[in-house]
Amino acid sequence: MVNPGKHGAGEQTTSSDKKIRVLVAKPGLDGHDRGAKVVARALRDAGMEVIYTGLRQTPEMIAEAALQEDVDVVGLSILSGAHMALAPRIMELLKANGQTRVRVFIGGIVPDEDIPRLMELGISGVYGPGASTEDIVKDIRNSISEK
Repeated sequence: MVNPGKHGAGEQTTSSDKKIRVLVAKPGLDGHDRGAKVVARALRDAGMEVIYTGLRQTPEMIAEAALQEDVDVVGLSILSGAHMALAPRIMELLKANGQTRVRVFIGGIVPDEDIPRLMELGISGVYGPGASTEDIVKDIRNSISEK
């Protein structure tokens, strides 16, 4: 929820009046992170607090970072085609850590036929190449306000 009386225009807070915390991660062996950095910057510009884990993170490293950083959202950038192996494992680890409130979004190369299965796993949004950062920001805000 935006609280314009206490914060600058566009600054995003949760109901406890703190910024939305987003972990942006690059799981797997994919070494291309330009898109992840563009999204991270857009989220920061929208007033969110962003933690970027860097390249080649394991699902275990991502879930542990999400726990340690007490994030509201995990954004995964996957261009390698390994989303159907990595996303279920990350969701399983978040659940095992008691982080069922954490929203997970995926950006990258995801065939349309995989999206319904990812949504069944609990993924909140899937974005392909050329997705609007404005849409991503809006979707994150909406998912947090629904908690």
